[in-house]
Amino acid sequence: MDPGVTTPVASPVELRAAVRFPLCIPITVSTPEGQVDAMTVNISANGVLFELAQPVDVGSSVSFTIQMPAEAMGTPSDVLANCSGRVVRCASVKSRWQVAAMIDKYYFGH
Repeated sequence: MDPGVTTPVASPVELRAAVRFPLCIPITVSTPEGQVDAMTVNISANGVLFELAQPVDVGSSVSFTIQMPAEAMGTPSDVLANCSGRVVRCASVKSRWQVAAMIDKYYFGH
């Protein structure tokens, strides 16, 4: 290989099963340690990324209800999504914790 020639390096490709929507909504997350206030960062059909003041163990079960704004859902009124799942990632970001949770079950309420 000629040392004067550079080979382009492929950028990592992010493969996701569902589109993420940047949506900041306050929620209360139920964890094995109790209930904690959090703010969503983004949401997809498969999971949610939220920020909170304390870490949550990877693998922990979580449940939460998200009040999805009517404008975001294209509905005449807000939609409540009751979700349960598990934590798949937890990382410290700027003195807060970002927690990614896979949604295993959800149902819509009023």
